[in-house]
This record gives sequence, C-alpha cells and structure tokens, in this order.
Amino acid sequence: MTDNSGVSKPRWVGGFPTEAAAKRARDEARIAAGRGEFVDRSTLTVQDYLNQWLLAHSLEVKPRTRAGYAHLIKNYVAPRIGGKRLQSLRPADLSALYRQLLESGGRNGKPLSPRTVEYVHAVLRKAFADAVRNDQLLTSNPAERAKRPRKEQAPASDMWTAEHLASFLKTTSEHRLHAYFRLAGYTGARRGELMNLRWSDVKLGDEASIRLRGTVSVIDGVRVEGTTKGGRERTVSIDPGTTSVLVEHRRKQQQEEAVAASSWVDGDHVFRSELGAPLFPDTPTALMAKLLRRHNQEAATAGGLLLPVIRLHDLRHLHATLLLKAGVPVHVVASRLGHSDPAITLRVYAHVLDDQASQAAAVFERLVHEEGQP
Repeated sequence: MTDNSGVSKPRWVGGFPTEAAAKRARDEARIAAGRGEFVDRSTLTVQDYLNQWLLAHSLEVKPRTRAGYAHLIKNYVAPRIGGKRLQSLRPADLSALYRQLLESGGRNGKPLSPRTVEYVHAVLRKAFADAVRNDQLLTSNPAERAKRPRKEQAPASDMWTAEHLASFLKTTSEHRLHAYFRLAGYTGARRGELMNLRWSDVKLGDEASIRLRGTVSVIDGVRVEGTTKGGRERTVSIDPGTTSVLVEHRRKQQQEEAVAASSWVDGDHVFRSELGAPLFPDTPTALMAKLLRRHNQEAATAGGLLLPVIRLHDLRHLHATLLLKAGVPVHVVASRLGHSDPAITLRVYAHVLDDQASQAAAVFERLVHEEGQP
C-alpha cells in the first residue's frame, strides 16, 4: 500500500505466533519494501503452494518428470512441513527436514538415501524460486541457504570392455530381443528411445541408420510416449552387422505376426511382444539382468569369460567410452548420444579424456619418430 506521498509501505497483518516472529517479519518487510520487493502476507501453506506449482509446472515438463516431483512432495515433504505457512518457512526448517529424511525418511522408518534427499532439495529449490520470481509470494528462496546433505559419490562400477560386450551378445543371440541389446550397445541410444523406435524410422541397406524421435516412460503403470530427453530428434548411423541383425529381427517379427493371426496388435514399433503389443521399458532392464546371470552361470561351468554386473544404461556409457578411447571426436560422440552440447559429453566422460590426454605425449613422439624414419 502507499501513503499520500506515494511511497510504498508494508501492510501489516496479525497472526504471528510470537512477538519475536512479528518483529523479524517487520524487519524483513522493511528491507524488502526498500528494494521494491515487498509481498503481501499470505496464509498459503507449503503443501497448497506446491500443489499449485505442480499444476502450473506440468505445462513445462514431461509427464514422467512431473510424476517424479509429485512423488517426492507427497511422500517426503507434505507429511512433514506441508501444513506450515509458506511465508514462515526458514532455511533451518528445510535443514531439519533433510536431516529427518536422512535419519528415518525411508520405508518403515529406515534412512533415506542422500541421493533422494538431494532430489527433494532440488525440487524445493526450483519451486521456491518460482515463489520468489514468478508468484511474488516470497522475498527470498529458503532452499538456497538450507544446509543439505553432502552429495553421495556414486560407487565406481566395473565397466565392460569390447570383449565383454561381444561375449554378452553371443548369449543374447538366441533371444527374440537380441536386436534390442545389439542396438543399445552399438548406438548408445537410451532405453526408452529404443522402445519408441518405429520401422518407419529405420533405414536399412546403404547408409543405414535409425531416427530417434521420442521416448517411452511409465507413469502410474501406464505406458506413455513423449519427446526425447533433450526434446530433439536425431539420426544415428548403424554398421552393416547391426543392419543384418535388424533385418533378421524384422523377419522373425513377421513370422510372429503370421502365427498370432487375428490376435496380432497392429502397429509399427520395432520392439514388441509376441502378439505385437509395444513393450514397456522395464522389459529389457529385467531381461538383461536375467541373461547376464545365465551367461555367468554358464561361463562359470565351462570356464568362459565372466562378466561384471552392470545396468542396461551402462551399455550407453560403454558405447561412448569405446568411441572416445578410439579417438572419435567428442562432437561426433555427443551427436550419437543426443547431448545438446558437446560440453555435456566432456563433463560426463572427463575421466576417459583424461586417460587419453595422459598418453598424448607418447603418441606424438611415436608419430614424429615414424615420420622421421627413412
């Protein structure tokens, strides 16, 4: 509100729990008013605001991302600070929330992982930033000054070599989804991107390639198709061997269609069930674990190559790592992976490039020595 001189002044409203809280709010309001940042007092609770924020934010994010935000808020935030008035929220309240989650925020009162608590913090920081910048309900973001758990260092996994991949693909060769694992390893495509792949986006023959235009996720048990992670489609070249695998995969799929007859589900997806229905992304994840166990059991019996246990997503990392170690330019690898900026590839695979850099002096010496020979 303004007085007769036109100067903006705070509008005072009662309802503070203590005199100290009222004075603190008064002082903050005076500072904010001086900056032209004063906001009217609101009785909106944290939970009410976050519900409104989720609804508005759904226009900007993918359904799976919004579902993840909603899950974190519903299970970890709302039960603990949801009833608190938004404008009374302090950094110390959020620090206490994170501490509670670390100690007993998991299922049956078990500790919640630091990684999940970090996700909670990231969502709250984003939401409260909008409360400051867009909704003008807060003068500052309490999440910015809250003390949060240290980031957990991901345990180093045993990355496969090219030999490991070749050995695993021998095991998958008899399975109807062999082509999926071949593509995952030989293109670096994400799990959901391959689940979304259509035959109309597969080019066989000369200059063979696949066009990745979308992805698949699961929200509340429902298979949902959307755009790729970066929102851009890309074309990835494939080698002759992978082309042959896809040709054989299509031939077998046509046989399955003939057997299913009227039970066949029409569609154009490359990876489908025996009756033609598009697959859920969890299918290859579970299948890889099963095939990996089978491989190692048979290898242990026959004295073959035992494979380190890795995730399906690690095939993507293996693809990038092998290419970078072979000297393929970073921007080419970034394009195959769908990174919007090669800087992302540089950051994610810095350890690989560091290894390459350490060998650069020796490589240069060898090149000069070889060129200098008569």
